[in-house]
Amino acid sequence: MYFYKFRVYFDDVEDFVRDIEILSHDTFASFHDILYSSIGLKGNELASFFICDSKWNKQKEITLIDMGDDRVVETPEYAENDDYSTDPNMPKSVMNDSVLKNFITDPHQQIIYEYDFLKPKVFYIELLKINPKQNGVEYPRCTYKVKEMPPEVASVNLPNPEDDFMDDLDDGGDEFQDGYNEEDAFDLGSIEDIGNDF
Repeated sequence: MYFYKFRVYFDDVEDFVRDIEILSHDTFASFHDILYSSIGLKGNELASFFICDSKWNKQKEITLIDMGDDRVVETPEYAENDDYSTDPNMPKSVMNDSVLKNFITDPHQQIIYEYDFLKPKVFYIELLKINPKQNGVEYPRCTYKVKEMPPEVASVNLPNPEDDFMDDLDDGGDEFQDGYNEEDAFDLGSIEDIGNDF
């Protein structure tokens, strides 16, 4: 049995590197798990792998969940030069059903890992080595780590601003309710009286 050694890069953080070792018969779901945990992502967003050619052109997509859409769709013109758009007709697989060795066709296979489609984080992955599995070693594992993701980029343990906003609304609502006095209420009858004067 063999393991793959991949190197992971992230353009948004200078010199960011992760080296991941994972068995050839592991699934992309396992690859996804070790990636987000070693990178410092929450792991609660959608993600996809893209198998690429030597020029980083996307060839196949491996999604976290089954999107359930096999329709043939015409690619819009605006999407052709968009780094974050994908060909809707690209062959798709699901991570849990996709074994790494079935997608590695190049000794320097290139893969793109996209995490969080609303605030995309794009990682470039390159196969460095294929070696025999070492006894006593637990795979997958991160063997080399340089630089951390900034919290605002990683979204790790960040407070949800909506929670504070809702708390403020709740407090404000109570204050408004407490300060309300029926005697201060606007009398619609007075408007009718004014209208009759004109």
